[in-house]
Amino acid sequence: MLNSVVLMGRLTATPELKTTPSGVSVTKFCVAVERNYKTGEEKLSDFINVTAWRGTADFVCKYFQKGQMIAVVGSIQTGSYEKENEKRYTFEVVAEKVSFCGSKGNNNNNTIEN
Repeated sequence: MLNSVVLMGRLTATPELKTTPSGVSVTKFCVAVERNYKTGEEKLSDFINVTAWRGTADFVCKYFQKGQMIAVVGSIQTGSYEKENEKRYTFEVVAEKVSFCGSKGNNNNNTIEN
């Protein structure tokens, strides 16, 4: 079985570092990823929620800001909850590795892994 995701897109907001009660670093952020096609003159994007833990979370919060390109390698994690007697499903990408991407003038070519 295989559960692997590779994303490259722009951060929709500057990530904020949080810490769990047991002292583990975590951050959640959203990556806007353009689709390969347009509707008329408008490009479409998907907004993918990503969670990073420990050193990866520290790295993302230290070096990335809103609007910056980011590459994420990870896996999909699903969940569900009930709201108003209706079951709803969620998914997010759990980052295993993040990298700078884009022009060298804007970013270094660094990668961090969990």
